[in-house]
Amino acid sequence: MIRFDRVSKRYPGGHQALSDLSFEIEAGEMVFLTGHSGAGKSTLLKLLAIIERPSYGQVFMGGRNLNQVKGRGIAALRRRMGVVFQDHRLLFDRNVYDNVALPLMIAGHSSAEIGRRVRAALDKVGLLGKERLNPIALSGGEQQRVGIARAVVGRPALLIADEPTGNLDPALSEEIMKLFMVFNELGTTVLIASHDIALIKRIARRVLVLNASKLIDDVRRGQAEA
Repeated sequence: MIRFDRVSKRYPGGHQALSDLSFEIEAGEMVFLTGHSGAGKSTLLKLLAIIERPSYGQVFMGGRNLNQVKGRGIAALRRRMGVVFQDHRLLFDRNVYDNVALPLMIAGHSSAEIGRRVRAALDKVGLLGKERLNPIALSGGEQQRVGIARAVVGRPALLIADEPTGNLDPALSEEIMKLFMVFNELGTTVLIASHDIALIKRIARRVLVLNASKLIDDVRRGQAEA
């Protein structure tokens, strides 16, 4: 599903965000990406979403070289992935239903198909009864679940999340991670950037560790307990 081949990213001014990264993630895996603040986690996710481009090396998704994706192809590729942000990025001038429906509306689905998919996504995250509320009326954990519903409503092959539990307490963080596990069990490939080491250990999935722009460890499921 994902392959990084000797990928580096240097920003204008000389900041080296990533250095010579090579790894693969198979379809259907759930993988954590961790490391200190500034280690390069967010930059790595931005390369997958083609928000940033690598300075060197090649990034592949589903066998496709993302370096070669241009113009309308970027939007088409992004429709194959769902992205969850730490700060939710919800529209507070629209209700929960409309926030989740937005990707489907942009993609041109029919009203009937949008309604069916939005309600199914909200049902999976436990918010079906709150579709007409404004997001401002929801708790932080509920807002994050709206963000997850929006990310999965298009049935993406890949779900990426950047510190999705960074603003939540431990109990809510556990709930959010369980949602990601549910979608992974349904076949979605999941990549989550997180600094919550204790939570990552409890989930017990593969972990990629970044430090000072470099990949310093790749802990497979079961190794940590061995």
